[in-house]
Amino acid sequence: MPKNSDRLTHLDDAGRAHIVDVTEKAVTAREATASACVRMQTTTLDAIVGGDTPKGDVLAVARIAGIQAAKKCSELIPLCHPLPLSSVTIDLVPDTDLPGVRIEVTCRVTGQTGVEMEALTAASIAALTLYDMCKAIDRGMTIESTQLIHKSGGASGEWQREHHD
Repeated sequence: MPKNSDRLTHLDDAGRAHIVDVTEKAVTAREATASACVRMQTTTLDAIVGGDTPKGDVLAVARIAGIQAAKKCSELIPLCHPLPLSSVTIDLVPDTDLPGVRIEVTCRVTGQTGVEMEALTAASIAALTLYDMCKAIDRGMTIESTQLIHKSGGASGEWQREHHD
């Protein structure tokens, strides 16, 4: 039997899924940063950077999509709490070495539960939006390395990934 701290918190003692009761948890400042990248042909990256794609400003639309995704995370992932996000920042950085676009998202909230899922959802949807907007010119793009980089706040404190793409 796992230790109490090792239990899957979204399962009750009978193994049934439920939303975690955070009533007794302290309200603290919480932050999470996640990343993803979209690898593509060099010509696709050049079109994005040059603003020469059929659907318009790819990076601006991906940024907005990521922000919307963070705000709707609890509607997309069944057992996530709805959170009053205080900040969502999304950096989309063209990288000729990939070639592709690196995405980094930071979400902040003052609340009783963390914002890791909001950051991961935002990074994922920003990447999917990049793919959608450029698939007409490059169907071979790949979405890679979606991961949590850092989280802080709450009872578990700070966590930092040692190495990330």
